[in-house]
Amino acid sequence: MGDSATVAPPGTLLDRYQVVRDLTEELARPLSPEDQTVQSMPDVSPTKWHRAHTSWFFETFLLEPRLPGYEVFHPAFRSLFNSYYEGIGHPFPRPQRGIVSRPGAAEVGTYRRHVDAAMADLLDGADGDGPTTDLVELGLHHEQQHQELLLMDMKHVLWSNPLRPAYLPDAPPAPGGPAPAQRWIEHPGGPVEVGHDGSGFAFDNEAPRHVAQLVPHAISSRLVTCGDWVDFIEDGGYRRSDLWLSDGWAAIAADGWEAPLYWSGAGGDREIFTLHGSRPLDPAEPVCHISYYEADAYAHWAGARLPTEQEWEAVAEPVDTVEGPRFHPLPVTVDAPGAPAVWQWTSSAYSPYPGFRPAPGAVGEYNGKFMVNQQVLRGGACVTPPGHLRRTYRNFFPPPARWPFTGLRLAQDREG
Repeated sequence: MGDSATVAPPGTLLDRYQVVRDLTEELARPLSPEDQTVQSMPDVSPTKWHRAHTSWFFETFLLEPRLPGYEVFHPAFRSLFNSYYEGIGHPFPRPQRGIVSRPGAAEVGTYRRHVDAAMADLLDGADGDGPTTDLVELGLHHEQQHQELLLMDMKHVLWSNPLRPAYLPDAPPAPGGPAPAQRWIEHPGGPVEVGHDGSGFAFDNEAPRHVAQLVPHAISSRLVTCGDWVDFIEDGGYRRSDLWLSDGWAAIAADGWEAPLYWSGAGGDREIFTLHGSRPLDPAEPVCHISYYEADAYAHWAGARLPTEQEWEAVAEPVDTVEGPRFHPLPVTVDAPGAPAVWQWTSSAYSPYPGFRPAPGAVGEYNGKFMVNQQVLRGGACVTPPGHLRRTYRNFFPPPARWPFTGLRLAQDREG
């Protein structure tokens, strides 16, 4: 299944810092300054905001308190690029990020270089400083999260443009063969240990490690594909209220869902919008950009259910992801674990593990304050940066979210 161990770039802490920071700029490079300013919906942030906010994180949590004589780049940035840390000031409203035409993309680049030069001074010989190292590692994984957000936000921005421009134009891949038949990975149930064991980096929401009691169950060996989803659509899946949670059925009525986000056309003329532009739908690709409501409805239609996050973790297998990120999920071509393709919805509400304690201070707002009205996703996506995933990684989004790279695999109960 889609999981990997953390793979840190080789070299010093400063080397690792520069690798991550350089990738953010590489991802932004194909975009015009105008592209980088657009906010196509309240949940999307402009690309230049991602670039600035990740710099704000290092400036606020490391440079200001730890580098003697450091001068902030611009005092107004403390609020403007604060995402949600109420403990250190009043964040600028998220839905209004798109109205901030200045600073422009070029000035944000200057801000990043200012922060990077100061971080080089701070990190010179800092590998033995535990508290500094821990905060830098958190900042790097935070920036990797924003690299993924940058891509999924920009995909929505470009799709919202009536010209439907491509982020990176590319020739469509040659059609592959059909996806393998679904088989079931059996699990006998019983007590299993889940959560991070404390070795290496992890976010605080992955701990503490604890015992979970599982029922006998089975999990599908492969992801649900676009071809599977076409069958669901053609069998009236979006018109059958008996398949849907009440909130999901209300979302269909309010938003007119008839297919996953970025799909268009019907029958044999279905197309999908990707970061490489529009292309014909490949039935063997994992279905992507579906909400929790859609995933749950499909599972009911298929005579199955979504796995819990503990069930998912119990059968996950490590996968090397050092080649990523990719910009579109590859077809499901083999009946075996592969590199992460889409985040997988689980039936688990995002809540604290037994004994969870957020870190002290403002940095403790990173995860714990969001443990309500969200569902856990596992596995990683094609746009997840290399070295960022672990078997225990807990992603989370609200149930209606469709713009992340989200899909599903199925589970079934077994007799005990």
